[in-house]
This record gives sequence, structure tokens and C-alpha cells, in this order.
Amino acid sequence: MDTGSLTTPFGRRPMTLTLVKRQFETKKADTPTAVDKWRVFRDIGDARMRLGLQDRALAVLNALLSFFPATELGSDKNLIVFPSNAQLSARANGIAGTTLRKCLGTLVEAGIIIRKDSPNGKRYARKSGEGDIEDAYGFSLAPLLARAAEFAALAQEVAAEQRRFRIMKDRLTIVRRDVRKLITVGIEENLPGDWTAVEACFIDVVSRFVRRPTLADIAASLEEMSLLHEEVSRMLETQEEIKKNDGNDIVFGRHIQNSNTESCNEPEPSFEKKPGGKSATNKITKRKDEPEVFPLSMVLRACPEVAVFGPGGSVGNWRDMMSAAVTVRSMLGVSPSAYEEACETLGQAGAAIAIACILERANHINSAGGYLRDLTAKARRGEFSLGPMLFAQVRANASAATRVS
Repeated sequence: MDTGSLTTPFGRRPMTLTLVKRQFETKKADTPTAVDKWRVFRDIGDARMRLGLQDRALAVLNALLSFFPATELGSDKNLIVFPSNAQLSARANGIAGTTLRKCLGTLVEAGIIIRKDSPNGKRYARKSGEGDIEDAYGFSLAPLLARAAEFAALAQEVAAEQRRFRIMKDRLTIVRRDVRKLITVGIEENLPGDWTAVEACFIDVVSRFVRRPTLADIAASLEEMSLLHEEVSRMLETQEEIKKNDGNDIVFGRHIQNSNTESCNEPEPSFEKKPGGKSATNKITKRKDEPEVFPLSMVLRACPEVAVFGPGGSVGNWRDMMSAAVTVRSMLGVSPSAYEEACETLGQAGAAIAIACILERANHINSAGGYLRDLTAKARRGEFSLGPMLFAQVRANASAATRVS
């Protein structure tokens, strides 16, 4: 295959080290004897995002290939095409001259074609007396032949990624549907547990779905929704076990004495009523606009270390959780004013969750008080919610457990 010597562009167009490397790579590549030019074009089209190409650049490449007379690009052939801009524009559906030049530059930078400019910058060919082309100036299609295998591999990777994207998107749709309907069962059947908090958690996860998700976005959303599905399933499974062991109806507010908190059977303390019908006031009254919290069992799975600071060395309900948070707050050196601000912004249960998460990451945080104030300020601006932090901690614990096993 005649790729010619190292060439530089005509006129004011600069020569870059990247273009030099592209030409050297084309010369050194193990090139096949021949490839179908349209098959290579389809592979480039499939991998266009990886190559940084837009649709118009592909239209220009299609036009360039149409000027090569043979269907196959061969190492024994002259791979230079030399159409004028007017001819290229006509075959590229009348693309404007400025856009045409920009697309040609993009194809050169991506290593799809190589410029071989004449002394005066014009594109033409010199023929021998027999009519054969002796020398030509224009665009070399040699990179298409030299990189055919690379383009095919990129196209296969893109196709595999698209398959994974569709599979994970289908799984996310199914898990989302399951969680929504399972929560509805818990609410409509009036089952014990903080189903309002679970529903708020579901809404928080869904609210972070992006309009045009990437594979990474889908994977993150699927992981969070799967964790929530697991939590809802635990709550329903626990109710079934209780029904088997106790034929009587489950009483709301049942106190869990041990540290096995697979479900939150007790309502959030901020909703508890005194015998006279008034809300409890010893720092567990629900504040105005206090956000919904997450299931206690999920919080304890994400932050298991906080449990030992509860009354009696365990946390069985939200009152215990808040009591443990106060103890941990003092131990971490968080000032009362910083914790009070967090309670006012996140709610008392939310502040307790934040303290529990900070405890889990205490070795990585220089100032727990400063960190809590920062979270509070972000929450006040609407830039922070507990959901992502809590889910991240659940994932971290699950990964650690997997490594240990």
C-alpha cells in the first residue's frame, strides 16, 4: 500500500504532533490485503461517538468514498481521492462550504483520512501515457484500510454497550414498577411500618433520574432502586413471619427489644401522641416542614456502628436512634449549635441519620462539626439530600462484606 511520505498541510493549516503520529501509525500498521470500503464506513458510523464524529462528517466521508472507483480498498491500489469542494458538496447533499471544510478537518484529526496537499493546495492527479495515475493530491483513504480492524472492534464494543444499556434499562423499569406496587400494598393493606418514609425514599430515587441517562447513570439508579426493593421485601417478609408466629393482628407501635431491626414497626417518634392527645415535646416534636425520613432498618444497615450507642447498646426505634445520635454527636466533637441547625434543616430524624453516616466515615473526615455544618448549608440551598449519602453507605458496606467473604 502506497501511503506516501510524511506530509504536511498546505497554507495556513497547522501541522500538529497528533497528525504526525497518525501518519506514522498508518504506515506501521499491519494492513489487510483488502477491505470492503462500505463495511468500514458502517463500522465508523456505529463507533462515531467514540471517534468524535458528527453526522455531517459521516456524510462527507460517504461522499469521499464514492469518489473511489472500486468497492474494496486494497494495498495494491492508489488510495488517494481528489474531488473538488464543489463536487464533494454536491455528493454530500449540498453541504455548505464552511461546514464541508470543518468536517474534512474533523476527519483528518480523527485519523480517518490523511491530507496529501499539492504544491498549490489544489487536488488533482497526474496520469501516465497509458492513462494510469502516477501521482495524486487530495485525501488518502489509507487509514481506513490500516485501521479497519480497530474500527470493527470499536463498533462491536459500542453494540455490546448498547445491549447492556437496554438490558439494564429494562431491569430498572421492572424494579421501579415492583417497588411502587409493593409500597402501595403496604399502604393500602395498612401494614405496620413507616411506609410513608419508604415512599418518600422511592420518590427521592426517582427524582434523580436524568432525562438522557448514560450507562453509568442507569447502573447507579438500578443499584439504588434494587436496594430499596430489597428493603421493601424485607419489611413485607417480616410481616409474614410475624403473622405465622402470632395469629392475632399486629399491633402498631410494637417495641423491638433486640438489635434485629429488619423492619420499622414503630412510627416515627415525631408523630407519637401523649395520652392527652398532644405531641411529645421533649425534643422529639416534628418540626415545621420536616422532611420524611428513611426506614430505620435501612439506616441501621447503612450505619451499623451507631446501634451500640443506643440505650442498652441497641437501637430498636427512632427514639433510640435520636438518643444515640446525641451521644455520637458529643463523641465526635460536634457542637450543640451545629446539631441544632441540622435538626432545624434536616429534621431531627434526618440529623440523626447524618450523624450516623458521619460516624461511619469518621476516619476520613477531619472535622465532623464542620462537615455537618456544610451538609446543613447545602441542604438549606437545596443542594443536598440524605438519600444519595445513605445509599452510598449501604453500597460501601455491601462491597466491604463481599471482599471479606
